[in-house]
Amino acid sequence: MKALIQRVTRASVAVEGRTVGAIGHGLLALVGVEKGDDEAAANRMVHKLLHYRVFGDDDDKMNLDLQQVDGGLLLASQFTLAADTRKGLRPSFSSAAPPDEGHRLFHYLLEQAEAAWPKTESGEFAANMEVSLVNDGPVTFLLES
Repeated sequence: MKALIQRVTRASVAVEGRTVGAIGHGLLALVGVEKGDDEAAANRMVHKLLHYRVFGDDDDKMNLDLQQVDGGLLLASQFTLAADTRKGLRPSFSSAAPPDEGHRLFHYLLEQAEAAWPKTESGEFAANMEVSLVNDGPVTFLLES
C-alpha cells in the first residue's frame, strides 16, 4: 500500500461538482492499493498517517504528527500510485490490486482511520474526483506499508 501525503493548509475532494470531503490544516493522502496488500498493511498505513512527523514544532523542525497539531486527514483513493513506470512511456497497472480488492482495502483503511481519528474525511472510491489543495511548504512524502 502506498500513500502520497501532502501537508496542506486546506484540501477538498469534489465529485460531479459536489464536495464529498474537505479539511483545513492537515494531511491529504492519495492512497494506492497494490496486489498482496492486506489488513495488516492498511493498519500500518493508518499508524504512519497519524504519527508521521511532518509538522513544525516551536523551532520549525518536523517533530509533530497530525494528532499533535489537531489536523484533518483527507483520504482519496488513487490506483495510479500502484503503476509501474520503470519501463517505456506508458504506465503498467499490473501491480495494482483488482478493483474489488482495492475497494475493500481502501474502505477498511478509511474505517480504521475514522475510528482512530475523528477528523478523517474521504473522497469516493473509483469516482472521477477533483482534488483541490494548498500544499504547505511544499511538504510531500511517499509512504509505503
